[in-house]
Amino acid sequence: MAQFKVYGRDDVLRPLRTAVSDTLHSAAVDVLGLPATKRFHRFFPMSAEDFPTPERRSERYTIIEVLMFTGRSTAAKKALYQRLFRDFEQDLDIAPTDLEITVLETPRHDWGIRGQAGDELTVTYRVDR
Repeated sequence: MAQFKVYGRDDVLRPLRTAVSDTLHSAAVDVLGLPATKRFHRFFPMSAEDFPTPERRSERYTIIEVLMFTGRSTAAKKALYQRLFRDFEQDLDIAPTDLEITVLETPRHDWGIRGQAGDELTVTYRVDR
């Protein structure tokens, strides 16, 4: 399981929402091995006043939080970062200096999904890549 939260300025994020979702999903499927049917993305567009731009960043500054089951290797997480840095620059014109990614991992038993604890849920993909 992995869920993505995307934060950015509303004037930048809203027009790119579909493209950002497609870019995230492609990376999640290819790098993390998520099934193509699993797309859990949430968007948080904010006014410039509510989402200040740090020094040496542009108005395209974007933050991505990835919430996922514990178990993926450091190499898999680094591969995800690199894929997102590359694809966001190439496909969305968001430079690596304007993209911050944080992975938040929790044990499966800390998730409640479809009426079950996450550690009781049968998934069809690996979470220990």
